[in-house]
Amino acid sequence: MDDLLSARLGFAMSLGFHIIFAAIGIGMPMLMVIAELQYIRTRDEMYLTLAKRWAKGSAILFAIGAVSGTIIAFQLGLLWPGFMRYAGSIIGMPFSLEGSAFFTEAIFLGIYLYGWDKISPKLHVLTGGIVALSGAVSGIFVVCANAWMNNPEGFKLLPDGKTVDFNSIDPFAAMFNRGWFHQTLHMTLAAYLATGAAVVGIHAYMLIRNRESSFHRKALGISLGMMAVTALLQPISGHISAQHVAKYQPEKLAALEGQWETKKGAPLRIGGYPDVETETTKYAIEIPYMLSILAFNDPHAEVKGLKAFPKDERPNPLIVHTAFQIMVGCGSALIGIALLALFVAWRQKGVPDNIWVLRALVAGAPLGFIAIEAGWTVTECGRQPWIIYRVLRTADAVTPVPNLIIPMITFMFLYLFLAAVVVALLKRQIAITDGPHAMDRIHRDEKRDLHHH
Repeated sequence: MDDLLSARLGFAMSLGFHIIFAAIGIGMPMLMVIAELQYIRTRDEMYLTLAKRWAKGSAILFAIGAVSGTIIAFQLGLLWPGFMRYAGSIIGMPFSLEGSAFFTEAIFLGIYLYGWDKISPKLHVLTGGIVALSGAVSGIFVVCANAWMNNPEGFKLLPDGKTVDFNSIDPFAAMFNRGWFHQTLHMTLAAYLATGAAVVGIHAYMLIRNRESSFHRKALGISLGMMAVTALLQPISGHISAQHVAKYQPEKLAALEGQWETKKGAPLRIGGYPDVETETTKYAIEIPYMLSILAFNDPHAEVKGLKAFPKDERPNPLIVHTAFQIMVGCGSALIGIALLALFVAWRQKGVPDNIWVLRALVAGAPLGFIAIEAGWTVTECGRQPWIIYRVLRTADAVTPVPNLIIPMITFMFLYLFLAAVVVALLKRQIAITDGPHAMDRIHRDEKRDLHHH
């Protein structure tokens, strides 16, 4: 394995691991705040208990996310010095602001966790709201930096065409580039959707095991609400993103749709195998004119194919198209599951408890995170061979240090260890809420924590 591939795979592994915890860091605080607001509104102790359990889960996952995020910060400098030398002065602002939002989230999460019965309920829920807001803002700043990589703006190059004119840098124009809104909107909704679906799946499973549990029924009601709202909004943000890509990154659109020929009235493809050798996409179901309609709101609009671009500037259509199909498939399944659950909830006038609906919710639990991983694969691989689109190639940004497979393997084992720690801790948290005496165990656990504090 050459060093460029080792660096790319190692960094992709870090991003793929971290993005799960980053998404949960956005979604979980929102759930715990909603649960506490429900307690303040109804004075139902079950909601208070639920808020405390979700807060503990948020703390565990936040800690792992902090570790993996720190690793990524080091890897940016160690693996991609060419990128940091070129881009650091341009997009340093969103990275520094992300750090500020991260520390704000950490501080107020600590106050939230240890502030029960020490500050007023309204002030306590306000600290939770700050945790939720700073988590979302932190993610937005990071995605702004990634959007700049897809839409590099806010600077000029010197006459040599390779060196940044530092006097020309506009950090606000760089951060709020033409791609920042659609990418941050799509990713933020994805974080809420993925977290909501995972939490829904956990509590649906526990409700199958204990059909009389009001604790899991209330948890399912809150998390299902977040999942359903974001599932129905996500296609709108996806459409906005697709139209932006069609306009500003046409080779990415061609790769994710398996479109080889430049064509007016291009079809939308479902499935299919993009064959790089024959430059055709085989076995796909084609919907005539639909790609032109979705990309340009015109059934006869021209869509550029991959053949319109030099071979060394084409993304790998097999990877990008496959990842895109997985993302859309998972998103569509979540929409279907959400609509089914909402229909049954409307018919029953309450949280759905039909066994088949609960099983569908359990089956949908991992789909949000699978969609996020696939979506980031589309974003990153669809930009290749550029690390900064049309400005700097990935091969020119990698470190000259050899044997990069060694740190890649080292970090792989580190992530396996962290994953095992997360599974063990969360399994304990979930086990406490299982069974007929779950509430007694929860209360004993809370008393023990209070004594230790």
